[in-house]
Amino acid sequence: MAFSIRNLSVLAYANGFTLWHYKAGAESLEAVARKGFFDGVADMLTGGDIMMISSAGGARIMSIAAEAGGGPALLPLAG
Repeated sequence: MAFSIRNLSVLAYANGFTLWHYKAGAESLEAVARKGFFDGVADMLTGGDIMMISSAGGARIMSIAAEAGGGPALLPLAG
Protein backbone atom coordinates (compact mmCIF):
# COMPACT_ATOMS: atom_id res chain seq x y z
CA MET A 1 0.00 0.00 0.00
CA ALA A 2 1.34 3.43 -0.89
CA PHE A 3 1.08 6.75 0.92
CA SER A 4 -2.46 8.20 1.06
CA ILE A 5 -2.93 11.93 1.71
CA ARG A 6 -6.35 11.13 3.22
CA ASN A 7 -4.62 9.32 6.07
CA LEU A 8 -2.41 12.27 7.04
CA SER A 9 -3.77 14.86 9.46
CA VAL A 10 -2.56 17.77 11.54
CA LEU A 11 -3.24 17.37 15.24
CA ALA A 12 -1.67 20.65 16.39
CA TYR A 13 0.24 23.57 14.93
CA ALA A 14 2.01 26.43 16.73
CA ASN A 15 5.04 28.64 16.06
CA GLY A 16 6.12 26.69 12.96
CA PHE A 17 5.85 23.28 14.67
CA THR A 18 3.33 20.67 13.52
CA LEU A 19 2.19 17.51 15.28
CA TRP A 20 1.06 15.04 12.60
CA HIS A 21 -0.83 11.76 12.63
CA TYR A 22 -0.68 9.15 9.86
CA LYS A 23 -3.14 6.25 9.88
CA ALA A 24 -1.21 3.44 8.20
CA GLY A 25 -4.00 0.85 8.36
CA ALA A 26 -2.62 -2.52 7.27
CA GLU A 27 0.71 -0.99 6.17
CA SER A 28 3.60 -2.02 8.44
CA LEU A 29 5.27 0.58 10.64
CA GLU A 30 8.58 -0.29 8.99
CA ALA A 31 7.19 0.46 5.52
CA VAL A 32 5.85 3.85 6.62
CA ALA A 33 9.14 4.78 8.30
CA ARG A 34 11.16 3.98 5.15
CA LYS A 35 12.91 6.79 3.33
CA GLY A 36 10.76 8.12 0.52
CA PHE A 37 7.34 7.18 1.92
CA PHE A 38 6.38 10.82 2.60
CA ASP A 39 8.22 12.38 -0.38
CA GLY A 40 4.91 13.35 -2.00
CA VAL A 41 4.17 15.75 0.87
CA ALA A 42 7.75 16.86 1.56
CA ASP A 43 6.71 20.48 1.08
CA MET A 44 4.30 20.18 4.05
CA LEU A 45 6.71 18.53 6.50
CA THR A 46 9.38 20.49 8.37
CA GLY A 47 12.45 19.29 10.20
CA GLY A 48 11.60 19.08 13.90
CA ASP A 49 7.93 18.21 13.36
CA ILE A 50 6.62 15.11 15.15
CA MET A 51 4.71 12.30 13.39
CA MET A 52 2.49 9.85 15.25
CA ILE A 53 1.90 6.73 13.17
CA SER A 54 -0.75 4.14 13.97
CA SER A 55 -1.30 0.84 12.19
CA ALA A 56 -2.89 -2.54 12.75
CA GLY A 57 0.50 -3.70 14.08
CA GLY A 58 1.01 -0.95 16.66
CA ALA A 59 2.04 2.67 16.88
CA ARG A 60 5.19 4.76 16.75
CA ILE A 61 6.18 8.39 17.40
CA MET A 62 8.87 9.73 15.07
CA SER A 63 10.69 13.00 14.48
CA ILE A 64 10.87 14.49 10.99
CA ALA A 65 14.37 15.36 9.80
CA ALA A 66 15.05 17.45 6.73
CA GLU A 67 17.50 15.67 4.44
CA ALA A 68 19.85 17.60 2.18
CA GLY A 69 18.91 17.00 -1.44
CA GLY A 70 16.02 14.69 -0.61
CA GLY A 71 12.67 14.27 1.01
CA PRO A 72 11.92 14.07 4.70
CA ALA A 73 13.28 11.26 6.85
CA LEU A 74 11.57 9.82 9.91
CA LEU A 75 13.81 9.24 12.91
CA PRO A 76 12.90 7.53 16.18
CA LEU A 77 12.58 9.89 19.10
CA ALA A 78 15.66 9.79 21.30
CA GLY A 79 15.08 9.53 25.03
